Amino acid sequence: MTPTEIKRLYRIIKVQLEYGLDEFLPDHHLFRAPLLARKSLFWLRNRYPEKPLGERLRLALQELGPVWIKFGQMMSTRRDLFPPHIADQLALLQDKVSPFDGHLAKQQIEKALGGAVETWFDDFSVEPLASASIAQVHTATLKSNGREVVLKVIRPDIKPVIAADIKLMYRMARLVAKALPETRRLKPVEVVREYEKTLQDELDLRREAANAIQLRRNFEGSEELYIPEVISEYSSETLMVSERIYGIQVSDMEALEANGTNMQLLAERGVSVFFTQVFRDSFFHADMHPGNVFVQPAHPENPQWIGLDCGIVGTLNKEDKRYLAENFLAFFNRDYRRVAELHVESGWVPYDTDIDAFESAIRVVCEPIFAKPLCEISFGHVLLNLFNTARRFNMEVQPQLVLLQKTLLYVEGLGRQLYPQLDLWQTAKPFLERWMVDQVGPGAVLRSIREKAPFWAEKLPELPELVYESLKQGCVMNQRVNALYQDYRQVKRDQARGKFFLGIGATALICSAVFLANGQEPHLSISTAVVGGMSWLISWMFYRR
Repeated sequence: MTPTEIKRLYRIIKVQLEYGLDEFLPDHHLFRAPLLARKSLFWLRNRYPEKPLGERLRLALQELGPVWIKFGQMMSTRRDLFPPHIADQLALLQDKVSPFDGHLAKQQIEKALGGAVETWFDDFSVEPLASASIAQVHTATLKSNGREVVLKVIRPDIKPVIAADIKLMYRMARLVAKALPETRRLKPVEVVREYEKTLQDELDLRREAANAIQLRRNFEGSEELYIPEVISEYSSETLMVSERIYGIQVSDMEALEANGTNMQLLAERGVSVFFTQVFRDSFFHADMHPGNVFVQPAHPENPQWIGLDCGIVGTLNKEDKRYLAENFLAFFNRDYRRVAELHVESGWVPYDTDIDAFESAIRVVCEPIFAKPLCEISFGHVLLNLFNTARRFNMEVQPQLVLLQKTLLYVEGLGRQLYPQLDLWQTAKPFLERWMVDQVGPGAVLRSIREKAPFWAEKLPELPELVYESLKQGCVMNQRVNALYQDYRQVKRDQARGKFFLGIGATALICSAVFLANGQEPHLSISTAVVGGMSWLISWMFYRR
């Protein structure tokens, strides 16, 4: 390790010990040395013994900085790995990071633009509008048309910091995986690798710009969701320019109520936006925490959501969407057998899974949920319970479903914060039922025919030739199969003959040895030996064919 890495490692250990995170170390022989070393660091004591372990973990990650905050945020979505008291605290992590110097930000922006900011923008604000772990936002006005915009710029020198911390995370993950075989199911190295990929994606603002453009196109003209326009000609890997929006943060209940917002409609539209993204577009904003969601104040009676920070998105394929919708419908119809079958059909659990045992396990976990009114049932926790149960039956972690579960929990939390009486099932069931009919009903058949008609029309003139070629190939294939079969039969006959002469040869040679041992006529022994040798030669010739 380099001196810089050693210094950073000491800083990490110091923060962990000051927050008492050594309680996570298990009583294991491979951890005896670290535990002894911890006792020797007597000056680093737990400064917050009165706080719960989960809260101390959250505070430690916040103190360690942007990379660890992001890691905690990602881990908060893995409720299949952590108990609620840990995951709930990690979910509270926010990008409350001190801003870096605005003049340095301006230099970064000019480097990305290839010239002075004043060439393209007026009224550039050195004071940041917002600051997060990866990037910082400044305001300006476009010189060409006077439009207000925001400039999102990647923090300078963040990449070396990320690289160093990721390297340390890999070391720690490998140590845990080696020391505790029982943690291999949690795949610590794979978790760090997944986090590294997420960070790399967020460091490239071109990805976020592309995601925002796609989401904006999907909801063009919608009254439910608005995505700010990206000004592509000024955007690059380290800079993204988009229109500035003015809205009320969705968590600011007082401001929303003072503006006269229709809270019920706003909450219902949040659910509608989520299911539209998932089931209509197969492309959903996967980071809809309160800091990224605002409400358009202009029409409080017809409220519109505004989505920011599209760096993390999720996608579902056609099969995942269908199985997910059917799972929800089957669950709320209490058809646990169908839920179990769907998990097997989708490939989420192995095909040799005992359906009866799986159904019983799902029933035991999910049936108590129905002791509550439907309006109090959490979709996110339904998914969580289903996935945790399926994990006992060797369900592989599905990254797209983890993102979906996280987003659903966000949407639920926001919806019920806005309107506690929100009945998610009443809002979502008609949507799911319409979607299922649209996918498997007569309309779906007609749509499929209409989509494929141009292809069929193009291939129709070639059909007679294709049929002829297919029949011709079939005949050739039959001839080849017959030839192979005849060759196979001939080989089997040759092998049988070879075995026959091999047996004769062995018998003759044994007889020759017996004659020789009993003092019989020498010519008799020689003759049988010659017969044996000739038989083996004939046998070898048959085997060589």
